Amino acid sequence: MLTMTMEHASNPMFDTTALNLGLLIIRVTVGLTIATHGLNKIFGGGKIAGTAGWFASIGMRMPLANAWMAALTEIGAGALLALGLLTPLAAGGLIAVMMVAMITSHIRNGWFIFKPNGGGIEYVVVLALVSLGVAVTGPGEWSLDHSLKIHWMGTTGLVIALIAGLGGAALQLAAFWRPPKPAAA
Repeated sequence: MLTMTMEHASNPMFDTTALNLGLLIIRVTVGLTIATHGLNKIFGGGKIAGTAGWFASIGMRMPLANAWMAALTEIGAGALLALGLLTPLAAGGLIAVMMVAMITSHIRNGWFIFKPNGGGIEYVVVLALVSLGVAVTGPGEWSLDHSLKIHWMGTTGLVIALIAGLGGAALQLAAFWRPPKPAAA
């Protein structure tokens, strides 16, 4: 909840309209970006079967179920983040997907996304940390959380997002990921 105190009202550096607009832009950009990734897993390229095949190739057991879980988490978490609804849980869903992607696919490629052998971790780290930042600051007054008087932010938002995100990623990796063995030389 953004509240303006008398100190803020007299401070020309504090502008609630600018803050709310900035948070809206961040939420919608990150939320719709990740939601479209989920939609692409279902409808793009090789569709869900292609996504499942790729998941199998990186060592995910039950690849079809995991492809659906990833796609629906991206769509749901992205939509919730864009709307500013249950924001720390939405951020946690996004963090979980990004951490699984980082560990199963991107980390071996270094930092930069433009590596010729596959993208590094910079993109997934940025999406996860921006989502965590929104969980901490709250979605702003131009959100469904604000309209519904859901005020999970600050330490509460941080804890919810980290438990959902890191906990969800750890559970999925422990239950389903079996990294392929390196080829013998």
